[in-house]
Amino acid sequence: MDAILRRREDLLSIFRIVVGLLFVSHGAAKLFGVLGGRTVQFGAWPSFYAAVIELVAGGAVLLGIGTRVAAVICSGEMAYAYFVSHQSKALWPIENGGELAAIYSWTFLLIAFFGPGTWTLSRLWNKQKQTAEPVAG
Repeated sequence: MDAILRRREDLLSIFRIVVGLLFVSHGAAKLFGVLGGRTVQFGAWPSFYAAVIELVAGGAVLLGIGTRVAAVICSGEMAYAYFVSHQSKALWPIENGGELAAIYSWTFLLIAFFGPGTWTLSRLWNKQKQTAEPVAG
């Protein structure tokens, strides 16, 4: 049973890393014009702030630092994008072009709910802290 749970946690980590990397790529494309993206104007509402969230919070999800909070922020950003940018065009995501926003929103909500898995920088830092502390005796 332990092996099954460990595999599940490893799969969660891989899932989180892939989703975080894809989300960071969106932010980097919008902020820096890389990866075929077009840059957004500095301070433009909401595109500039969305790009910052994608880069920073997506990076936190990718690395496993404050993952649950960062995932809730990313989920909220994508829900906002869906309802503000897409919902007014048509009812269904397939009609209004909001599939990616909807999928990201639910994906980040799942990451927030299930956690980051085992491979995180937070866990690595905590492990190093525990080994560095002297043993009381």
